Amino acid sequence: MSADTALDEALQERLVAGEKLVLALPKGRVMGESLEALRQAGLRLAARVEGRALRHDAGDALVIEMRNADVPTYVEMGVADAGIVGKDVLLESGSRLAEPVDLGFSACRLSLIRPRGASGTIERVATKYPRVTASYLARRGSSADVVKLTGNVELACLTGLADAVVDVVQTGGTLRDNDLEEVDVIAHSSARFVVNRASLKLRSERLRPLIDALRRLPGAR
Repeated sequence: MSADTALDEALQERLVAGEKLVLALPKGRVMGESLEALRQAGLRLAARVEGRALRHDAGDALVIEMRNADVPTYVEMGVADAGIVGKDVLLESGSRLAEPVDLGFSACRLSLIRPRGASGTIERVATKYPRVTASYLARRGSSADVVKLTGNVELACLTGLADAVVDVVQTGGTLRDNDLEEVDVIAHSSARFVVNRASLKLRSERLRPLIDALRRLPGAR
């Protein structure tokens, strides 16, 4: 039996047993906004307690806290029924998750960034989003190399590691402080409520009302 088959069977057993919804939520500042949105949609969720276990019973749901980039994997593999994650992360993951609600918060842009006034050929691009970046460059007919970084990618432009970077931009303050500028917006991003497709079918009596309620929140669609 493959690992994927075992996960699928475990998910089926859990769904049939009628256990609480399992939600994958990102750590950090988005956690508070995510919990508030879910509460406004009708879930009774306990306030997050610092130092609590990473997987805990929050009331109407079991909550798993994790890095933003890991949310699509946990939901797609069926460990969680649903989650909240940025569209930028979804694009990079290439996941096949159902994405029924754009929650509207944590809005940002995924952009190509260069030193202000730069006009030469781009030969190397540094980014935390190599999949998205490679696709973008291919559409533009560019053969630039893509370098994956995990830290502050703007530093790559400042040190000469790369001619450009692809990163998320919210206010643009960091760019202005470092004499950088957006030269192209690749995609717009905001927090999305994502759902495992098996859960959406087998737990529709719980998930459909939640999805409808989330869509009615201010700023959501």
